[in-house]
Amino acid sequence: MRRVVLGLIALLSVSACSSGLFSSSPGTTTQKTAEEEPDSRRPTPPRDKRTRAKLHTELGSLYLQKQNYSVALEELTMAIVVDPDYAPAHGARGLVLYNIREMALADRDFQQALNLDPNDPELNNNYGWFLCQVGREREAMPYLQRAMKNALYETPDRAYLNAGACQVKLGDLDAAEGFVQHSLLIRPNNAQALLQLAEINYRRGQLELASQQLSDLLRKAEPNAEALWLVVRVERKRGDRLAEARYSAQLKRKFPLSPEAQELLKGNFE
Repeated sequence: MRRVVLGLIALLSVSACSSGLFSSSPGTTTQKTAEEEPDSRRPTPPRDKRTRAKLHTELGSLYLQKQNYSVALEELTMAIVVDPDYAPAHGARGLVLYNIREMALADRDFQQALNLDPNDPELNNNYGWFLCQVGREREAMPYLQRAMKNALYETPDRAYLNAGACQVKLGDLDAAEGFVQHSLLIRPNNAQALLQLAEINYRRGQLELASQQLSDLLRKAEPNAEALWLVVRVERKRGDRLAEARYSAQLKRKFPLSPEAQELLKGNFE
């Protein structure tokens, strides 16, 4: 359950396929009497508040994955009303609030989740990721390290990868590479980790190595906006104008509303 509820980031992109979770047949409905459908045959809704909170949290998390943030927020708020002490509901709502740019409210929800369950590795990882995203990288590291060190954490590679991203922002590229390499030991060939290594080499000025790493990566996986934007900047610095133009066109065509495409249009290459 916790993986369904909280295993969302980092990373990083979520699919937005639209499908109805509930459906009804068209036409006129007929109300049945108690004799036609005895009470004993009707499904009994869960009575305890924790079970109801879990159900609302799971449903809210599914809507979050579909990027239907308004419904996700409604379901997760309902979960918290039903059971204010259910930490995963606060943590999941923090992710929704981040996505709708309500940063102060998101921070409050993440903190409340950790107040309720301070040792939960997924909550620590997600809050560390959030802090890194909003420019509070040094504050993020203790939470990420707590997640890494938890022997019960099933996906510690995510915490190492988030720590690497934080260290890149702090300018410590050696520490960043160490965290990313550790992530790859746990989950080899992870595309996001390989992309981070290419960015580290780009920032070090090792352009030929970064270009080769990106070429290898793009042959294996369909690039997202982040990858295309890095390729554009690498090829621009290498002076390969044809490659820069080709990847720029892909970025604008495939991800026209992405932050990376907006930076490209503004000419903000650094």
